[in-house]
Amino acid sequence: MSTRQSPEKSSEGRANTRPLALIAGPTASGKSALALRLADAWTDTGKREARIINADSMQLYRDIPILSAAPGPQERERHPHLLYDEWDGAEACSAAAWADRAKDEIDAAHEAGALPILVGGTGMYIKVLLEGIAPIPEIDPEIRAVVRALPVDSAHAALMIEDPERAIQLAPTDSQRIARALEVKRSTGVTLADWQRARTGGIAEEVDLHAAVLLPDREALYRRCDERFEAMLRRGAVAEVETLLERDLDPALPVMRAIGVPEIAAYLADETSRADMIAAGQQATRNYAKRQFTWLRHQSGAGWPTVHESGESQNITTDNLFAGLLRD
Repeated sequence: MSTRQSPEKSSEGRANTRPLALIAGPTASGKSALALRLADAWTDTGKREARIINADSMQLYRDIPILSAAPGPQERERHPHLLYDEWDGAEACSAAAWADRAKDEIDAAHEAGALPILVGGTGMYIKVLLEGIAPIPEIDPEIRAVVRALPVDSAHAALMIEDPERAIQLAPTDSQRIARALEVKRSTGVTLADWQRARTGGIAEEVDLHAAVLLPDREALYRRCDERFEAMLRRGAVAEVETLLERDLDPALPVMRAIGVPEIAAYLADETSRADMIAAGQQATRNYAKRQFTWLRHQSGAGWPTVHESGESQNITTDNLFAGLLRD
């Protein structure tokens, strides 16, 4: 992912008037706390207001505010929070659908003279918003059915013939990505890589981006993950999942696969003990944080400053981290 780091100049030499702050990081890294401090710093300069915009794929569902660690009432009273609790769990929100809404909120903030602060750890959402999305046509249902029915070794062998560049990049056991690449090539006649090179709709060239990535010490982060999962249970996560299960939603929906939901559901069904449920939920949280860590290390924008402490640490000053933004 690549974006400009310096303010764009107009033909009259004025700095870009469309600033966008971005705070990215794995779960439990303190993104929300840092976003609030940045919003405070922005308003303290005498500017009009700051608006915090969610870029987390689970915090947008209203069914799981506890398990998604969505900001609470006190945080939302300090500054406007947007795109939190916006989707019903019965509706799967795609990265493209979220990006469309995020663009609208960013535009509205700029029109009001407010600073939009994008906060989240869902890398694909951020990538689609900034870089755009490949305009891949709908896949032929018959082709999809045939491809998805293939054993993974057969699909990988076929992909090696039809799209060798992608096949070499993928692990032979990565059934989901292999099937996706193969169905795209067979349905459209164009490789997935070629479609991705034709991305459209990104806003990276339209905004003055000020980004920061939180990548605190892993062992400390994993401890925070463990502690936070137990704190969620004390706050009512089990009752939250009970209410969700009563809706009898499709198990394939994103909200049903949110971290903590399958683990607590198994506990409620007497399939596991409370201790084992806690251990499984903590492990799932750590695994997710590890995947986010890896994505952010390799996919975040060139030149984005990286912070190796929690965003809750008072050692991280917004004056230093976002000096250019607050000075403009």
